[in-house]
Order: sequence, then structure tokens, then C-alpha cells
Amino acid sequence: MHGPLPDASARSASAGTPPAAAARAARAVPMARSRSADDAAPVPGGDPESVVEVRRSARRRRTVTAYRESGRTVVLIPAAFSPAEERRWVAQMVAKLQTREERRRRSLGGDDELMARARALSVAHLDGLAEPASVRWVDNQQRRWGSCTPADRSIRLSSRLQTMPEYVVDYVLVHELVHLLEPGHDERFWALVARYPRAERARGFLEGVELANTAGAAGEDAAPDLVD
Repeated sequence: MHGPLPDASARSASAGTPPAAAARAARAVPMARSRSADDAAPVPGGDPESVVEVRRSARRRRTVTAYRESGRTVVLIPAAFSPAEERRWVAQMVAKLQTREERRRRSLGGDDELMARARALSVAHLDGLAEPASVRWVDNQQRRWGSCTPADRSIRLSSRLQTMPEYVVDYVLVHELVHLLEPGHDERFWALVARYPRAERARGFLEGVELANTAGAAGEDAAPDLVD
């Protein structure tokens, strides 16, 4: 999610700015008060996503970006921002991110809606041949987006997907549905997955998420914008 910056010239670093002031800096800031990078854990009993890590970059000039990473919110801002500008933009971007994610959660619904969605995708793209016995959201899949057990025809989707675009969720559902027909990842498997028209785009999105989790941890500006 990018935010335009009014009067950008007023925030440009001057030629006399010390190098240290323009260096990349990162610190974690919960919604109400500041934290250091070493004290970035969420408040006990609180929402892990209430922890916000602010990363400053001398290369960033006119944009602010926010995305989720490893249970926290990361906000990328220009190094020239004043503390007041930082507070204002962090609050604005976090609020927009939360609003977008809540809309997506409501549109995706619970397990019953997920099962109905899976059945509709099977009919639309797999001739109705993939017939799951259960499809549900789970919170314990942090390294996989989805999983399938062909023996009992059960499908599980990581609850992390609830904050992502619907076409990405549909792709993961189709991927797991195909496993009901082809347990392995052979050529026939990928040919069936490719029947979903947005498969390639969805794979690219998920690859971008993984890239952000890796590059973002190193403070790279190359992390993709995961909120549009």
C-alpha cells in the first residue's frame, strides 16, 4: 500500500545532512508507544499484529509501504521523515491495512463458505471431479499455504491467506483440490492446476510474499508492496 506524500520537497534531505541521519534505521513501534528493535514482541495477551516495525531508507523518497511479515506489521518510510511525520503515516497506513484485511476476512467467511467455494471451483475448473469431504481454515500452518490428505479427502488452508486477495485463496484451493486427483506434482498435476486462469499470477503473488519475508528482514526496499 503506497501513500502519496504532500509537499515532498519540504522533506528532501539537504546536502548538509549527516550520513548517519540518512542511513537506514529500523525500530519496532506498537500502536500506542515506541519500542526498540530488540523489544519487538507483542504485549502479552495482545494482538501480535499490533507490533509495527518502522524501516527508514535513504533511497525511499515519495512513498510509504505497509505489509505483514512474520506476525508483525512493517512500514517502510523515507529516511528524511520527522518523528511527527513517521507517527502520522504509520497510523494511517496501519489503519488502511487493517481495514483492507477485515474486508477480505468477511468476504471469505468461515469453513462452510470455504467448502462451498471449493466445490464451486471444482465444478468450474476440474469438471466437478475433485470432491473434498472437508475444507477448513487452520492456524497451525506457518510454512505452508495449504495441505491435502487424499486418503480422507480433507483440505486445510492456512488462516494467513485470509488477508490475501480472493484469487490467491482460490488458487491455493484449486491446488489442493487437484491433489485429490493427482497426489504428486507431476505434469498432469500442473496441467490441471493451470485450468485456473489466474494460477500464474497467484503463484507470483505468493512468491512475492515469501520474498518480502526474506528481503524485508534484511531491511531491503525491494520488498514488494503487498497491499494495493
